[in-house]
Amino acid sequence: MVKPKDMLLIGSKTKDALRSMGKYNVSNDVLDALNTQVYWLIDQAQKRCSANGRKTIRNHDILA
Repeated sequence: MVKPKDMLLIGSKTKDALRSMGKYNVSNDVLDALNTQVYWLIDQAQKRCSANGRKTIRNHDILA
């Protein structure tokens, strides 16, 4: 069984941001999907930083 990852997002703020873009409803599983994406971005940034021989993650290490 895969251990769930800690939530890195503030649910109410994230939902408010999504709703502010129009009259959309936001399902509960959206936060889980976004949280998974944030963990992936962090992993990619760590790999890029390491590949460049650095220990400090910089803004350009986050892939857009």
